[in-house]
Order: sequence, then structure tokens, then C-alpha cells
Amino acid sequence: MRRTNAVHPLIESLRGKLVVSCQAYPGEPLRHPETMAQMARAAELGGAAAIRAQGLADIAAIKGRVEIPLIGLWKEGHEGVFITPTVRHALACVNAGSDIVAVDATNRPRPDRSTFKDAVEAVHEVGALIMADCGSTEDARAAVMAGADVIGTTLAGYTGDRPKTDGPDLELVSALAEEFPGVPLFCEGRIHTPEQAALALANGACAVVVGTAITHPTSVTSWFVEAVEHGED
Repeated sequence: MRRTNAVHPLIESLRGKLVVSCQAYPGEPLRHPETMAQMARAAELGGAAAIRAQGLADIAAIKGRVEIPLIGLWKEGHEGVFITPTVRHALACVNAGSDIVAVDATNRPRPDRSTFKDAVEAVHEVGALIMADCGSTEDARAAVMAGADVIGTTLAGYTGDRPKTDGPDLELVSALAEEFPGVPLFCEGRIHTPEQAALALANGACAVVVGTAITHPTSVTSWFVEAVEHGED
């Protein structure tokens, strides 16, 4: 499937770049809007081309701290569709300062009985863009047909459609890049090293989104602990 409309200039500015995801899980010491804003500013100083952030308070705090584009989402719940699950959530992300809104693009039922296309139309109506968080080729096909500005591999390995790979799902990246050559594709999910980020771009990704390996010290510490304490077992 070949895209006929032009890529938005904001998306085009991220081609070949790094997007840093600044998110902290509930109950963690870093879960505070000001902390995430500081993290985002540090990422910007390091060369990040955009920030991905969760929650209205974090989005608003980060928007006031950085000059680079912001991909916002609102997680609610833990099962099924919980990444910006309704049209209301999507519009709230725009109002909080998101330039791009990340939305679950699977065909699973949504709390408000809306569709992904409904979210796309609502967000476009107020002048923002949509990133489709996909878990499979089928998700991406539907997202492209619905008018998504970006498709991402965010949910690969988490929806039951594909196995969860140790690193980024490069097979899916390659397949999507081949099928949708004119559609911006962001590789997101389990990118833990600079080498993996480079491989994602080499396999056809337009940009890469890295979170845990940069902004989640608890996880990074656990990797080192595992290597130190069990590496020779």
C-alpha cells in the first residue's frame, strides 16, 4: 500500500532521529511531572528530536520545558486498550500540549465504543497528528486506511498477534517498511542499545523511540545487577 498524501513537516523533521520516551510507572520514585520534565529536558540536551510522554500532568510540564515536539498519550487501565483508549482521552492529550497523540490502533473494543478512525478524525480536527501504536501488520493496515500520520511497533509482542522478541521486532519493522513505503514508521519497544536503534533504522524505520534504556534507571540498574550477580552462572 503506497501513501499518496505528503508526510507532515513535523513528522519529516524526525526522520532518522531519536525520540525519547519519558515515563515512570505508578509507585516509582521518579513518577512526578517535574521529574519527567527534567528528564525530557536532559534528553533534549542529549540530542533527542522529540519526547514521548504519558499523562496530562506530565505532558503539560514537559511542554513547558522543551522546544522539541511532544508525542503524548494517556494510559488508563492495564488490560486491553489502555493507551489513549477513547476520543476524550485523545483530545485531552492535545489540550495538554501534545503535537502528536499516540493511540492504540488495534481492533480491540474501546471503553467508549469508538474506533481508531474516530480518534484520528477528532485529533485532526483540532490540528494535531496521530501516531498509531500497532501490534501487527493488520493493525498497521487498518491504521493507514484510517489516516494515521505515523505507524509504530509499540504494541508488538503485547497483543498476542506476534511473539515478544528479546529486542525490537525487526521482522515487523522490515515488513511494515516494505508494505507502506510512504508511511512514516517509528520502531518502538525493547530497544536497549544504540546498536539496536541503528538496526531499526537500517531495517526501514523512519525514527526510533527509546524509553527504558534511557529514562528508567530502575530497569537499567537491574540489568547490571543481573550481569554482575548471575553473569557467570
